[in-house]
Amino acid sequence: MNYMKRIAVFASGEGTNTQHLIDYFRGTDVTISLIICNNPKANVLKHAEKNGIPSLLINKESLYNNDAVLEKLVEEKTYLIVCAGFLWKIPDNLLRAFPDKIVNIHPALLPKFGGKGMYGMNVHKAVIEAREKESGITIHYLNEHYDEGKIIFQSVCEVKNDDTSETLAQKVLELEHKYFSKTIEQLLK
Repeated sequence: MNYMKRIAVFASGEGTNTQHLIDYFRGTDVTISLIICNNPKANVLKHAEKNGIPSLLINKESLYNNDAVLEKLVEEKTYLIVCAGFLWKIPDNLLRAFPDKIVNIHPALLPKFGGKGMYGMNVHKAVIEAREKESGITIHYLNEHYDEGKIIFQSVCEVKNDDTSETLAQKVLELEHKYFSKTIEQLLK
């Protein structure tokens, strides 16, 4: 088994990007070895179960006040952590243990429209309200500040005058599905 190809995914919601990662790497030497989630009602847990991937439901105590999550990641021989719609800040103990090995996808062109509270529809609404002409995705490493880590990849989509938060969200999701798995694959080479 190639431990350099073991990924843990942190997610909080629907799990469409997680499912795309699972499908993309199926039949390769890359293993999604663990899905960590902070929301017991998140659909991503169903994706984990359906695909036979172990999941770990966490709370703030286990993430921030002890090393339970870190110990599980080490036990799973995790090489790369991928945040795919995970809504809590990654704690310092994980950032120290996995330097430049924690990757996030953000639904806007950072450094614009990043920071605390800027996720999902909040981002798309802010882009529309600012009358931006383009938006897109940013895949970046995590650091101790929200959305300020080194940028790995960006892709742009046009924001048209008649776009709504919902239509922009769909364009951005298409970019996420097109580029996220490919970019993760490049990081594993």
